[in-house]
Amino acid sequence: MKMITLNLLIAITLLTGACTKDEVADATNTTTTTTTTTTTNGTATTYTNVAYATTSSAQVMDIYLPSGSGPFPVVVIIHGGAFLMGSKSGESANCAALTAQGYAAVSIDYRLSGEAKFPAQIQDCKAAVRFLKANATKYKLNPDKMGSWGGSAGGNLASMLGTSSGVTELEGASLGNSSFSSKVIATVDWFGPINFLTMDAEAAALGFTINTNSASSPESTLMNAAVQTIPDQVAKANPTTYITADDAAFFIQVGSLDRNIPYTQSQNFYNALKATLGADKVSFELIDGAGHGGAQFSTTANMAKVIAFFDKYLK
Repeated sequence: MKMITLNLLIAITLLTGACTKDEVADATNTTTTTTTTTTTNGTATTYTNVAYATTSSAQVMDIYLPSGSGPFPVVVIIHGGAFLMGSKSGESANCAALTAQGYAAVSIDYRLSGEAKFPAQIQDCKAAVRFLKANATKYKLNPDKMGSWGGSAGGNLASMLGTSSGVTELEGASLGNSSFSSKVIATVDWFGPINFLTMDAEAAALGFTINTNSASSPESTLMNAAVQTIPDQVAKANPTTYITADDAAFFIQVGSLDRNIPYTQSQNFYNALKATLGADKVSFELIDGAGHGGAQFSTTANMAKVIAFFDKYLK
């Protein structure tokens, strides 16, 4: 277990759904909130707005189950939106791609930076993973086969899940199910910001300009201060900080023409992971001509790469 102590965590949030504290805290409880809906299409089932904690109405998830009796491997999908916007509903296509291949796909909302500052976001993500493990039997999940996947800000959070297992102050244990681990064993990072302190310089080296160092940037808003004025705190939002040999396997993809986040953020993260985990557990792909997301990431061929990566570690 990693013994790194943190005073803050990553914060992001959306507002939907709620339940009582007892409903979330009780790992054996099978009652969902009154706002939760269940939809069955054939033998596939979707649970919407399932509360995984009670601090905020943003702490809800949609659980997409494939047909079959399970237990299913699980991928937790974390939406992007610069830590200040976005919704779990925007990940429905990726969830469908996963359920078609026999995965339970879980799209989560979390507190956004307008509601809560770092480290609330990663605490929410970890609470969601713990909730799923605590309720694995109810939802026909395999608690030992869980991965994370996110793009942009969601890529940062998915990566934090992948590297920071056991970091006590990132867990947000008070959010519930503290006896369960938040560890995931496979992570897909799509063009996530990694080191906020070097983003502007890396962009300049690639010939374009961004304003991460501004006090009003999404990253500074998340951290509640201009990032360059609080470097020690900003390091706590960097998944590289927590790399150890027992981390999740990683598949990292980024576009060569990304003008929101320099592709070298992903490249440097890959090199740091590879140095500790070894080349067998970490893969990196620079997608030629792609920007910050877009159609090249969601082609049939590219989605097959993502699924193949999860198959290797979760099946």
